[in-house]
Amino acid sequence: MGPRLQAEHDLAAAGLDAIAQHLDNDNRRLTGRGDDRALVFALRDEKGRAVGAAAGYSWAGIAELTLMWVDEAYRGLGHGRKLLDAFVAEAAARGSLRIWVSTHDFQAPGLYEKAGFERMAELTGWPEGHSNIILCKTLAGNAQATFSSSGFSGG
Repeated sequence: MGPRLQAEHDLAAAGLDAIAQHLDNDNRRLTGRGDDRALVFALRDEKGRAVGAAAGYSWAGIAELTLMWVDEAYRGLGHGRKLLDAFVAEAAARGSLRIWVSTHDFQAPGLYEKAGFERMAELTGWPEGHSNIILCKTLAGNAQATFSSSGFSGG
């Protein structure tokens, strides 16, 4: 009997992490790049509770910011920019050529654009009535290569 398909919508995080590890191992093998590392900064209040985070990873010459959040009580005080700047600085220190981020039109595209990220794509209807915006920041000091909406050009 072969494998069977079943719905597991409440799969525990540990189970999903184990599956993601298989994918990561395949990616390392297929690209020959095993330099993937988590890249996370947390903003904590005086009691040590997380009230903000910038999280993602660096791998194979890029970084991706996959989670950016600041508690509503701490918004509008520059904490988001502080988290983003720390993420960008660490990605640059690791030699990343570009940083990618996806955000919705009702989240923080302006924050990323003010920090030098360029819109690469806007996917309308994600979620319905809104857009998902893909942005990229090229870290010029790390490479002579650039990426534009028309494609990659090496240097």
